Amino acid sequence: MDVDLIFKIAAVGILVAVLNMLLSRSGREDQALMTTIAGLVVVLVVLLREISGLFDLIKSLFGLLKWTCS
Repeated sequence: MDVDLIFKIAAVGILVAVLNMLLSRSGREDQALMTTIAGLVVVLVVLLREISGLFDLIKSLFGLLKWTCS
């Protein structure tokens, strides 16, 4: 796992938290909620890409092991 992934998620979290606070204080709770949901979706997409890469790595590793054991 790369440290950049943690920094990306932290940056999105900080940005969403600041926007949520600003929008909530200005009386726009609906937009604050939508901002939070959008931030959650962005983080989930980033995590899904990383998990997909992990599964591809595991699949290629077992494919390599299958061919070398024969």
